Amino acid sequence: MTGEPVLRLEAVRKGFGTSLVLRDVHLEVPAHSVTVLIGASGSGKSTLLRCVNLLEEIDDGAILLDGEEITDPRVDPDAVRRRIGVVFQAYNLFPHMTVVQNVTLAPRRVHGVPRERAEERALELLDRLGLRDKAGEYPDRLSGGQQQRVAIVRALATDPRLLLLDEITAALDPELVSEVLSVVRDLKAQGMTMVLATHEMGFAREVADQVCFLDGGVVLEQGPPEQVFGDPRQERTRRFLRRIVDAGRLAPPG
Repeated sequence: MTGEPVLRLEAVRKGFGTSLVLRDVHLEVPAHSVTVLIGASGSGKSTLLRCVNLLEEIDDGAILLDGEEITDPRVDPDAVRRRIGVVFQAYNLFPHMTVVQNVTLAPRRVHGVPRERAEERALELLDRLGLRDKAGEYPDRLSGGQQQRVAIVRALATDPRLLLLDEITAALDPELVSEVLSVVRDLKAQGMTMVLATHEMGFAREVADQVCFLDGGVVLEQGPPEQVFGDPRQERTRRFLRRIVDAGRLAPPG
């Protein structure tokens, strides 16, 4: 993992009112790597992802995509978002559109891809994620896991440079979580550059190239999963992981 990182955050700060949510965050995401954000609810994970996609305006610092400062006020945010795919915990599918219409909407309307080519690409992606037979269905005819997979296909349909995944299993029943996580495993194998926030610690340990533990808006610990999960340096990280182990959501290091 060498060369210019796909994503770089430099001393990023973000506050809401008197509350500082991100405090001087530094982060580099190399190409074809998976960075996993972990931490308690309210630690700043989702805000960080929203800042990267320019859904929130940072107060200080800089965010760079492929070396370009995308937080420069002169940069067109819509042009930046066309290079970034985002999947949130809520599927946000249009209920009056079929699966294939949901997937092809952005390629056609935003990127100007002809309908036939957009649909061909959509069907290819749906097939890859085991959803081709659902192309003509409406979202309310799908399970939660299927809807979340469609949301991932929609994000991939524009061939993003970077994919952001924000707690994409949080709204799912436990039996549906594994089918969504298997998609992320496949994307990693295909070399997709991803940043994801998750409470699925076992999965984070498995899929991450680097893990960032956020606490109070600070990246308190950062490193490869075997170090962060197996031998954390910070006492706060150790306490957090002990609680996760005690709750049965992560096997103890061994």
